[in-house]
Amino acid sequence: MLRTTLVGVATLIALLFPAFSFAAEVDAHYRIVTGPERGTYIQIGQDLAKWVAPPAGIDLEVIPSKGSAENVQRMRFEPGVKLALVQSDVYQAYVDMANSGNEEAGTLIRPLRLIMPLYDEEIYFVVRNDSPMKNINEIKDKVISVGLIGSGTAQSATTLYRLMFGQPIPEQNAQHLSNEDALAALIVKKIDVAIIVAGQPAKLFTDMNPELLQQIRFLRVDPNAPETARAKQTYYPATIHVSSYPNWLKEDVPTWTVKAFLVTYDYNLRDTVGNLKRFADSLCENFDNLQEHGHPKWKQVKLELPGLGKGWQYYQPVERRLKACFAHRAAMQATKGPATAQGGAPAPRADGRPCSDQERLLLLCK
Repeated sequence: MLRTTLVGVATLIALLFPAFSFAAEVDAHYRIVTGPERGTYIQIGQDLAKWVAPPAGIDLEVIPSKGSAENVQRMRFEPGVKLALVQSDVYQAYVDMANSGNEEAGTLIRPLRLIMPLYDEEIYFVVRNDSPMKNINEIKDKVISVGLIGSGTAQSATTLYRLMFGQPIPEQNAQHLSNEDALAALIVKKIDVAIIVAGQPAKLFTDMNPELLQQIRFLRVDPNAPETARAKQTYYPATIHVSSYPNWLKEDVPTWTVKAFLVTYDYNLRDTVGNLKRFADSLCENFDNLQEHGHPKWKQVKLELPGLGKGWQYYQPVERRLKACFAHRAAMQATKGPATAQGGAPAPRADGRPCSDQERLLLLCK
């Protein structure tokens, strides 16, 4: 009797524990770092957590942040952070700093890998309605909020200014404010311009008090200005559409754009690699749900992995999985037919050398 009971228990354990082992292997608790609470990145992260992560057996926690530079840091060093959203110009800035000999930048960026490009984010140049400025090339020597140190906005704003005018923003004119604080400072005339990077429609503007919204407007790209030609070295033309803000804008506004990327690390642990492969499969298989139910920016995402510049690499286990899935989807469709910090003097580095403005923005100063 005892022997029969023990055999029964052993059989039950054998049946139960493989299932428990499988569940433990599949159920992963990961984090994705995104952007400000009213930005587009956090909504993209929430879409991934809702539509892509669960079918892959991943519990994905969406974490707000200042933006891209902070995300690179947290992706590299913070436990549990397996995914990040990063602007292309921020990623390139780290690559450039690493190639120029900055060891800390190299330590940060070289192990990072791209999963895929996502969409273009618009760069908003916001002024008061009573401002005499009409075009983006008129912001020289104005008091400008360029975004928080550690944000992608700060990188884009300072890079664009340097490209257009051949010099950095004068230190006394640069304010490092959050998007919300920048708009408040703009309205009360503490600054002249607020530069904000966000995919349209941006909750920052759609959630704004309509009366306050009527006190601000966007500057436009002047296609004939020499500053515009210089900005095209790095950034691409874009349009802020009336349809994104129908109760506010009266006409489309030409501006600049920067690409958003989904980023991970060059993991080689078997469980992590397996989880990210399943995430890639789910991303491809649930792409229609993202486009139908997610943020409108998903409609701009293409299922493709274009060639990359020097210093940029896709995460190979995911790259192979995505390419196979993309090819399968294309074949199936073919058979169907058409259908917080503040500004100030550069802080010293740990080695005593003064920090450059670029190093401060990329959080490479201790």
